Amino acid sequence: MIDVFSWATPNGHKIHIMLEECGLPYRAIPVNIGAGDQFAPDFLAISPNNKIPAITDPEGPDGKPISLFESGAILVYLAGKTGKFLPARDRARYEVLQWLMFQMGTVGPMLGQTNHFRQYAKEKIPYAIERYSNEARRIYGVIDKRLSHSEWLGCSEYSIADIATFPWLRSWQNQGIVLDEHPHLKAWFEKIAARPAVQRAVTVLAGLRKPLMDDKAREVLFGKTQYEKH
Repeated sequence: MIDVFSWATPNGHKIHIMLEECGLPYRAIPVNIGAGDQFAPDFLAISPNNKIPAITDPEGPDGKPISLFESGAILVYLAGKTGKFLPARDRARYEVLQWLMFQMGTVGPMLGQTNHFRQYAKEKIPYAIERYSNEARRIYGVIDKRLSHSEWLGCSEYSIADIATFPWLRSWQNQGIVLDEHPHLKAWFEKIAARPAVQRAVTVLAGLRKPLMDDKAREVLFGKTQYEKH
């Protein structure tokens, strides 16, 4: 059984969705990032960047246990382990991987900053809010254009590119997005949201997450605790 050390965030839900879609047995171990669980030595041993998610698989590729951090790497690993959601054909495989990298390098970081400055920052900085809200609209436009001529984000098949990107777009309202302005993206989003595996996955650990962030959690996530040696 795979252990997934996670929390109910977009990056956590990527892996929850993949595990549910693949039908792999797993155990979700909560890492409360607002309480500082990500700095525990046992967690840092498998995730040295102190970020969720991370996994341990007792049945690694050589028959020995393996641990992995970084959600994109975990998705590629699980796709390789199961032969699902990453095409074997070279062209389609590279198309999927480029959109996975787009999620890892652009969608996640930029929408993360959008959420931060619009929702969580104690000081409302107009320049930052405008900067990242505009970037969010640009990103949604890029995805919508892609989906105007492709049923799925990565290739002609549902893949880890879709699985990685979908959770980050669930907060579209908080990101200042009007979903109706992106009709191709909206249709894609609703199609993924209707998948039974996705519906199960987005409930994983969700009951443990506080809807509002208190000052202690804000300090742990964004303050000096984040930059101390652990």
